Amino acid sequence: MIALEVKNLNKRYMFVKALNDFSVTFEKGKITGLLGPNGSGKSTLMRILSGLLQKNSGEIIYDHPLKGKYLKEKVAYMPTESHLYPWMKVSQVIDFYEDFFDGFDRQKVLDAIKVLDLSPKSTIKTLSTGQRGRLKVALTIARKAELYLIDEPLNGIDPISRDMILDMLAAEVCDDKCIVISSHLVHEFEKIIDDVIFIRKGRLELKGDVETLRKERKMSIHDLYKEVYKND
Repeated sequence: MIALEVKNLNKRYMFVKALNDFSVTFEKGKITGLLGPNGSGKSTLMRILSGLLQKNSGEIIYDHPLKGKYLKEKVAYMPTESHLYPWMKVSQVIDFYEDFFDGFDRQKVLDAIKVLDLSPKSTIKTLSTGQRGRLKVALTIARKAELYLIDEPLNGIDPISRDMILDMLAAEVCDDKCIVISSHLVHEFEKIIDDVIFIRKGRLELKGDVETLRKERKMSIHDLYKEVYKND
């Protein structure tokens, strides 16, 4: 089932066109990898879909109306940059999310931080980059959303934390959720993504089912990524 459709989306920053007549569909029940080098338009697309950034033109069609308060409830966006206040304790961040987001599953994130070896008493500034990355993902998936937009979750993350984050995301797949993960670190994500979207200079370069692309191209998605962007 299609979760949302993007039609001829355009976004310009001064003299730079971040999205250029970009059209694509995203499906429920799958993890979709939104792949491309830095500056390709991945983060811009996610910010527009989450309602944090206004498009210049084009359409975004969800399977049912998502606007205003309902958009905030049903679309869970995790930015690549740290958005957690360094002076807060982990427990305070959880309290903040519970107050701010309707449908936030407090017990789910409490269970997750135990598995992730995070203490509720720790302050954000004392956490390593990997620990902060684990916490960000745990907080995001604890929201009862329909669309999850996870922007570059493995940037600067150690290998152990990467595996934990990938396991958390893979465990969230179900029929009523659409999970979109943006990254240029293809090798790590290849094992959990179902569909892949290659974006280049704000345009759709290639979209397809991961297994089908592997068979047709006779190469891994990682190697296909290198082939697609070898001249960039």
